[in-house]
Amino acid sequence: MICRQLFDSVSSTYTYLLANRRNGEALIIDPVIENVDHYIELIDQLGCRLLKAVDTHTHADHITGMGELRDRTRCVTVMGSKSGVDCVSMRVEEGETIDIDGLSMRVLYTPGHTDDSYSFYMDDRVFTGDTLLIRGTGRTDFQNGDPHASYDSIVNKLFRLPEETLVYPAHDYKGDTVSTIGEEIAFNPRLKGKSESEYVEIMNGLNLPNPKLMDVAVPANLKVGFKAEDPEIIESTLTTEKLIANQNDHIFVDLREESERCRDGVIPGSIHVPYIHLKEYIKPGGMLCAMCNQVEDKDVILYCAFGERSALALKELHACGIKNVKHMGGGIDAWRQAGGTIEEARQSA
Repeated sequence: MICRQLFDSVSSTYTYLLANRRNGEALIIDPVIENVDHYIELIDQLGCRLLKAVDTHTHADHITGMGELRDRTRCVTVMGSKSGVDCVSMRVEEGETIDIDGLSMRVLYTPGHTDDSYSFYMDDRVFTGDTLLIRGTGRTDFQNGDPHASYDSIVNKLFRLPEETLVYPAHDYKGDTVSTIGEEIAFNPRLKGKSESEYVEIMNGLNLPNPKLMDVAVPANLKVGFKAEDPEIIESTLTTEKLIANQNDHIFVDLREESERCRDGVIPGSIHVPYIHLKEYIKPGGMLCAMCNQVEDKDVILYCAFGERSALALKELHACGIKNVKHMGGGIDAWRQAGGTIEEARQSA
């Protein structure tokens, strides 16, 4: 397995690039916008294809690289469902997994540093964001942080993982790179032998200055959604109200992953084409390519969760010469809000 720990010296941020193998699918955790060129160069050198960019929470000390990576690689952007970011491609719940070929990360909701903090656990390691640091913990005094929630997330979730589990945080300010759950139980000075009330007292007494970039980073990181300013996308975007009124005149293609379909339901009659495998479906002879060519008298309507993946997929299909394709603005989230019919998904065999 490839696991590259990359460091941003300005914000002391750790970014993690993961892949099951060279020339395979990859995901990246907590990318920093200034380092996107480096990430893409490394991904190219490894022969990998970036499928997903993930943030553990809304960062206050740097601007995320998720949006830039999405625009340049057409990867899927992922955050937890509690996030207040305007639009990411995919939102995940606790207990679900974030998957690429050969790798799966289990989602843990670990609020406290912020109210949208998540950790991701796989095999022998856990990526803890700012929830649990090496011999420290993330501050709890802004972005709806809560020291009680922080204590609960660490002690009752992270510390329940096997003690040999490697701990990879989103930041370190002392030069440490990795720890273990067992080490942090034994040696973390904010937690060792501390009751919840003692921990809360410590966190409430830190009196730390705000991050230098907080006033810039937080607003920017809340606005990483895809901007459909391209005239090609604008002209091919249909509203949910119009589609609901003429539902039987279209063929709907669902670009979401199986877990999203099972959780949130589907538009009746939808054809499932996972966005992460889109290239296989639209190449000559591919199922979506053939279908679009056979139904030139109807529009094929692409939809996803919030409209980001469908807009990106629209561009790819148009580039392949498939023109009778449009996308549903706002995704199934907007469809539901507009009163559109949703049915339970049938799980793939």
